[in-house]
Amino acid sequence: MESANELKWRKQALKPIDTTRRSSSSKSEEEEEEEENKSSQKTGEEEPLSPSSRLFHEPNFNVYVIAIMGCKTRIYPDVFKANLGHTLLRHPRFSSLQVMDERNKGGMKWVRTQVDLEKHVIVPKLDPNIDSPEKFLEDYIYNLSKTSIDESQPLWDLHLLNLISSESEAVGVFRIHHSLGDDFSHKQEKKNDHTWFWRITSIFWSSFQVFLNTVVDVFMFIATALFLKDTQNPLKGPPGVEFTPRRIVYRTVSLDDIKLTINDVALGITQAGLSRYINRIYGGNNKAEGAIEIDNLPKKIRLRSTLLINIRPFAGIQALADIMEKDGEAKWGNWIGYVLLPFTIARRDDPLDYVRDAKATIDRKKRSLEAIFTFSIAELALKLFGVKTASALSHRILSHTTMCFSNLVGPLEEIGFYGHPMAFLAPSSYGQPHALMINFQSYIDKMTIVVSADEGTIPNPHQLCDDIVDSLRLIKHAVVTKGLA
Repeated sequence: MESANELKWRKQALKPIDTTRRSSSSKSEEEEEEEENKSSQKTGEEEPLSPSSRLFHEPNFNVYVIAIMGCKTRIYPDVFKANLGHTLLRHPRFSSLQVMDERNKGGMKWVRTQVDLEKHVIVPKLDPNIDSPEKFLEDYIYNLSKTSIDESQPLWDLHLLNLISSESEAVGVFRIHHSLGDDFSHKQEKKNDHTWFWRITSIFWSSFQVFLNTVVDVFMFIATALFLKDTQNPLKGPPGVEFTPRRIVYRTVSLDDIKLTINDVALGITQAGLSRYINRIYGGNNKAEGAIEIDNLPKKIRLRSTLLINIRPFAGIQALADIMEKDGEAKWGNWIGYVLLPFTIARRDDPLDYVRDAKATIDRKKRSLEAIFTFSIAELALKLFGVKTASALSHRILSHTTMCFSNLVGPLEEIGFYGHPMAFLAPSSYGQPHALMINFQSYIDKMTIVVSADEGTIPNPHQLCDDIVDSLRLIKHAVVTKGLA
């Protein structure tokens, strides 16, 4: 039974959110309809998909993004449905179909459509006496990763589960096809564009180190596309791994435990965690006390992560909301560049060495224009040879490396959805040609570590996740012991 306060809040929340800024004199219905029609034409009806979005429709690159959102309160689905049309659906990508363009052979285009929220907002009936809510959610997402969204509707859905767990009172699972990331940038003034261009050009020509790093990175990119593969290791999936479901597990730690540069520590503890996990496997999964301390690793392991970087400027979430509100101009389409990130897999006597190695790697990558040049190579392949060849190139790069790695900075203050405050955020994906993906996602004072794994390759992703968390604990202990905190 709902309390009187809950019922009052729910009725108030059901009032649609007004996302338009109005003057003192309200607009007529005819004016609003005319503006909506103009907005529809301006924001992408009949607009072609960008080349990068088209790639995600190739059978071997059919990627979906999953966002697990814990809520601090019970979820009221009717509140979500009442407000989605005034917020999310104003974004043209979430209210458009992706259809073949008969006039452009092999191409696809966005076509605006009426969205039936009953097909997109899924509310499963749950047994109130579930023994393990965490295991149920994990299995629910695992089964979800076996499926795709019907292409006769916009490629997103939202699953609302009133499932009480140790971290939240309910959970929302937002799934979108990666092609909807056909992102945008603001139309910049020419002065800003030239400033950016000359700044990059100046850095390139004035720094021999940037030049040298870029040449080496581009050479490694080409070599990886042609023949250079990672060492066969317990984390590297077999051919066809992109078609398998994923077990997605996560752990939440305090952001206060990561007091150094977050990128350095995230990469450092991941290297340490992967080293612990692989070392255990090469040691025959010996669970005897002290067995994990024995070095069973091969002398040299080439293990790399592929980072897909959008090099187009992004103005932020607030700017996106303003554009949707004002029907402002935006350029749509990702500019995807590749960065190959090497991981150090080794036993270290000093846990802080993992962070030092990570810092050296990140500092070097910052002094390289790898993403810009690899984007140019991929763009050239697309224009000269078409989508099929460009997709094969992307697939080859990813399948010759071991994993995906991502570290994202989230909101610094609490956010919510239509009156539902968020407790945590855990993003991941499936459909990529890697058996392993690791995401770090911060939110206020927490960091969520998310592991997405093909169980045929990594049968115990929980252990891998625990190894990463344990590595954080060891690094934190080393910092305190040496008086570096």
